[in-house]
Amino acid sequence: MSRFIARTVLVTGGGRGIGRATCLRLASEGAAVAVADRDIEPAREVVKEIAATGRTAVALQADVTQAQAVRTLVADAEKALGPLHILVNNAAATSATTIETTGEADWDVEFDVTLRAAYLCMKAVLPGMVERGKGTIVAIGSVNGRVYVGNPAYSAAKAGLVMWVKAMAVEYGPKGIRTNLVSPGSIRTENRSWTERMERDPQIFEKLARWYPVGRVGTPEDIAAAVAYLASDDASFVNGAELVVDGGLTAGMGPFVQEING
Repeated sequence: MSRFIARTVLVTGGGRGIGRATCLRLASEGAAVAVADRDIEPAREVVKEIAATGRTAVALQADVTQAQAVRTLVADAEKALGPLHILVNNAAATSATTIETTGEADWDVEFDVTLRAAYLCMKAVLPGMVERGKGTIVAIGSVNGRVYVGNPAYSAAKAGLVMWVKAMAVEYGPKGIRTNLVSPGSIRTENRSWTERMERDPQIFEKLARWYPVGRVGTPEDIAAAVAYLASDDASFVNGAELVVDGGLTAGMGPFVQEING
């Protein structure tokens, strides 16, 4: 497929997990990709992977919770690749797993990286997209923004992101800019939250699989495929939507049904 030939993309948190998979997927379909990450080395590794396929990419370091850093990031991405056609807001952070363990610092960090950063990045790309009369923004949400499955501050931030996406869709849809959200279920990545859980219980993903009607947790590539759809012209009439990619987790509680039915 070549849906993103002559398109430029900025992906935040692009060095690992869902971000990395998204960079690779969009590049594989022809996009020139700006891989943005707080840690530059993982971003550089992704750029190497993309370059090995003959596609174009650039690694950029930025703290996307800081307004000036975000403005510089967008300027640097456009200087390297040209006007941005697509923004993927992927950067997020979570640590505190319960309300009791959620301190003020946890709240601030999780809202800053998960919600404030998305706001700043969207605001930074809007002037150029409005001027050109076209643009696509995809945010990475979470099923945590729909049902409570732990990580309360992160969940609240992701729920806020849903409404921000809807606001963007309504206000900027008439200006040619589509804004949508992908909400993953449990995705097997190597982020700190999952790494700590696996250290406590190496079988955590196998145990979680019973809650998913498809019989497994997700992969970063599952989410990258959904992002690619929403970012493409195939989704030209999709705006303000939340695409839940969770293997059926939020469709119903399978184990609960099994218990009831004996």
